[in-house]
Amino acid sequence: MKIDLLHYSAPPIVGGVESVIGHQARLMADAGHQVRILAGRGSQTDAKIPFVQLPLVDSKNPQVQAVKQTLDRGIVPPEFSLLTDDIYKLLRVTLKDTQVLIAHNVCSLHKNLPLTAAIRLIAASLQALRLILWHHDLAWTSSRYVSELHTGFPWDLLRTDWTQAQHVVVSELRQKELSGLTDIPIQQIKVIPNGIDIEEFLGLQAETWSIIERLNLLDAAPLLLLPVRITQRKNIELALRTLKKLSEYLPKSKLVVTGPLGPHNPANINYYESLVKLRRELNLESSAHFLAEIEAGYLPDAVIAQLYRLGDALFLPSREEGFGIPVLEAGLAGIPIFCSSIPPLQTLAGAFATYFDPDIEPGELARMIGDRLHENPVAQLRIRLRQSYSWSQIYHQHIEPIVLGQEA
Repeated sequence: MKIDLLHYSAPPIVGGVESVIGHQARLMADAGHQVRILAGRGSQTDAKIPFVQLPLVDSKNPQVQAVKQTLDRGIVPPEFSLLTDDIYKLLRVTLKDTQVLIAHNVCSLHKNLPLTAAIRLIAASLQALRLILWHHDLAWTSSRYVSELHTGFPWDLLRTDWTQAQHVVVSELRQKELSGLTDIPIQQIKVIPNGIDIEEFLGLQAETWSIIERLNLLDAAPLLLLPVRITQRKNIELALRTLKKLSEYLPKSKLVVTGPLGPHNPANINYYESLVKLRRELNLESSAHFLAEIEAGYLPDAVIAQLYRLGDALFLPSREEGFGIPVLEAGLAGIPIFCSSIPPLQTLAGAFATYFDPDIEPGELARMIGDRLHENPVAQLRIRLRQSYSWSQIYHQHIEPIVLGQEA
């Protein structure tokens, strides 16, 4: 699909809307769409995404600013219609093959009203074009713009129901405000939040991100890490049985065992096979993951460290430990620790971990883990953000359907 994203300016110009446009364009291009960014200022920052510079779209264009200064006083100058016509003609040519135009903030702010008026004309004249108006800010509900807004055309374009367009806002507050301004039924205004690039923000390298995507770890709630080699003394069978019980009331629970088979004992192969069999019997194939199935050897330390940044808790049910390095790692990563009550781990974590007997009943341990994480606001917020506010999740859940016209 041929999609254009439009704003006054675009990356590498720094700004919230500019950042959003950059992320959206990349996600659409990665999904196979033909995407362009149209703006008055900016440049091409991604080889897959052409940048089309349209100087009259810029809110800082001298002609646009001159007209705005007069408009701010409540006067519509003769230059307004001339500028509107110039922008309209420019957009007609630019958008001749475009299937979807996503206009960000330019039809809810008064920074370039000739552009707003031109887009209104485009919506009426290009019947095959799907227009999505993406509102981050609303001039008419902002006290700082009161003196610059006036009754009538063109200011009323910013509080009018454009019936030819799909309206999108970034929050429920904006949804209520836009509905109040325009009398559009609130259920017809889509809320699609901004997001965060988890891969970039957490500094995840390609290998780590590949694992996360392959195992769908962003959707985990919670994500438990067991960063150990696969040997009998690590008591991994307890982790599997506990995960089964935890999944009964937290169905998106996931467990990741990061290590390979222990290198010195041939019996570890039999132990690993018994764990795979147990996983199958417990129907946990989609929620309990052995990274040894992806990488037979040791994963780089950097990958393990990056998984700590994503995880919600360390789960360490070992029967024996000489020291307990994962406790140090989890402490530095700032995630809760659930570990067996053996002396080496108690010495390391002191009062700052939740302990259990290695022979504890799995249902009791599952309740303990679930209750502690439920009481932890940081853990709950991490899960919420990971599930609902990563750009990849937002794209698949919200953006792609609305771009394809499949929204409910």
